[in-house]
Amino acid sequence: MGRILMQYISTNKDSIIASSIDSDINDFKVTATKLLYNATMLGGVGSSTSFLKGLASFAAIYLLILDRTNWRTNMLTSLLVPYIFFSLPGSIFHFFRGEIGKWIASIAVVLRLFFPRHFPDWLELPGSMILLLVVAPDFFAIKMRNNWVGLAIDLAVGCYLLQEHIRASGGFRNSFTQKHGISNTLGILLLLVYPTWALVIL
Repeated sequence: MGRILMQYISTNKDSIIASSIDSDINDFKVTATKLLYNATMLGGVGSSTSFLKGLASFAAIYLLILDRTNWRTNMLTSLLVPYIFFSLPGSIFHFFRGEIGKWIASIAVVLRLFFPRHFPDWLELPGSMILLLVVAPDFFAIKMRNNWVGLAIDLAVGCYLLQEHIRASGGFRNSFTQKHGISNTLGILLLLVYPTWALVIL
C-alpha cells in the first residue's frame, strides 16, 4: 500500500512540475508577445529594436553579476563582455566611451597593476568591459556595432552560452528546474531575442 502511494505521489509530482513549467513558459510567451506588440505600436520597429537592445544588455549584465556571485559554472562567461559591447544602447555606450570611461579605465588599470591585492576578482570582467569600450577602434565601435556583423557576433555568443548552460544543467528540462535554473535560462534566452529580431528586420 505504501509503495503504491509513493509511486502515485512521485507520478503526480512530475506531472505537476511539468505542467507548472509549461504554464510558466506559456505565460512568458504571451507576455513577451504583448510587450513586443505594444513597443511596436508605441514607437514603430525602431523603438522596439532599441527596447530589445536595452533588454539584451540588461540581461547580459544580469548574467555577468550572477556569474560573479552565485552562479559559478565552467561556461565562458567572459563572452558577455563583447556581447555587451555590441548590444549596449548608443547613449550608454558613448557615455562610457567618453571621459568618464577613460577615468574609470585608468583607475582600474592602476589598481590592477600597483595594488593587485586590493583589486577584487569580481571587478575583472567589468573593468575589461570598460577598457574595451574606451580603447576599441572606431571600426569596431561604430561600423561593426551598427551592422549585421555585430548582430551575428551577439547571436553566436547567445547560442554558445545557451548550449553550454543546457549541457551544464544536464538537459533542457533540467535547465528550468534546477536552483537558479529558470532565471539563468531566461536571461540567456533574452540574449538571443535582440540579435534575432534585429537580423530579421535588417
